[in-house]
Amino acid sequence: MTVTPKIAGVMGWPIGHSRSPLLHGAWLRRYGIAGHYIPLSVQPDRLEPALRALESLGFAGVNLTIPHKERAAQLVDRLTADAARTGSVNMVTVLADGTLEGASTDGYGFIENLRQSLGQWPIHGDRPVLVIGAGGAAKAIVPALRDSGYRLIQVTNRTDSRAEALADSCGVHTVAWERRHIALEGLGVVINTTSQGMVGQPPLELDLARLPMDAVVTDIVYTPLLTPLLLAAKDRGNIIVDARGMLLHQARPAFARWFGVDPTVDQALRDAVFAV
Repeated sequence: MTVTPKIAGVMGWPIGHSRSPLLHGAWLRRYGIAGHYIPLSVQPDRLEPALRALESLGFAGVNLTIPHKERAAQLVDRLTADAARTGSVNMVTVLADGTLEGASTDGYGFIENLRQSLGQWPIHGDRPVLVIGAGGAAKAIVPALRDSGYRLIQVTNRTDSRAEALADSCGVHTVAWERRHIALEGLGVVINTTSQGMVGQPPLELDLARLPMDAVVTDIVYTPLLTPLLLAAKDRGNIIVDARGMLLHQARPAFARWFGVDPTVDQALRDAVFAV
């Protein structure tokens, strides 16, 4: 009996930076699944026809990366609750009737990374959390933090109005950008959701002097793996959590949906995906 391979992929512009093909490829080999996961270079003005072609081409679904996440939320036929809440889609599934369902798994991936890395959750749940940034990643992470047990969540952003809009939509608080250093006093967790610190970007300007020594510092940037923020936190003795696990865990719901196996995230997978 011939098994028809299942097909999924990732759309982006450009797409060469994506580690998703390495990740899903490693899982396909690990579980002996007949399938393919393909990088798809799709220009922004071609996203809609590319998505609509998925059913005809036999795709189970695709992941979406920069710059397609917000536009895809406007193009799919239905949104999951998380995607509707964030206005962003990183996973599109082709349903049995050919309609497209958009989901957001970034918040899930972020929380699962911290849960696995720290071994206890929520850590410092009685202390405030500071989320730096108010873009698409923050829109997924703030509600996920609230749902996982944190009640004292603060958002700061270089543009105060964007922080206020996010805080209002999620029922959390804001910190003025110029007071971000002071706001570190008494915190339990600091989260950078901006691109600052990424290769080619300036480092995040954050003076950690007031941060408690037992606080956790994490960053969603994984190029470089240890951003200037994480290096500074590590040097002073804080617990740090890098972004590798977020990338790996956010892919789990998609792989389970398309290929029928809830995959494991372990050190062997990290080595396979990040050794290149």
